[in-house]
Amino acid sequence: MAKESMKAREVRRAKLVAKYAEKRAALKKIVNTGDPAEAYEAAQKLQDLPKNANPIRLHNRCKLTGRPKGYIRQFGISRIQFREMASNGLIPGVKKASW
Repeated sequence: MAKESMKAREVRRAKLVAKYAEKRAALKKIVNTGDPAEAYEAAQKLQDLPKNANPIRLHNRCKLTGRPKGYIRQFGISRIQFREMASNGLIPGVKKASW
């Protein structure tokens, strides 16, 4: 089980990313397509944004346990929780293979 502070940190990062997404996209567009003087200004403004506003800093975590590794995107949970829930029949349409 992950610490509650780690889960809360990820939630805060997700909120920051959402808050600055539009502004980051506009600045990135100017950096990539604008003339050099404008691009330099936009790059400076981009650097002034909070570090955690960058979406690359987000990390997927299990919704139940907060485990950062072994995450299955389709279900939003870790492989361990997925296996337990599938064995108990809690995930519709998923059953353990046997032959």
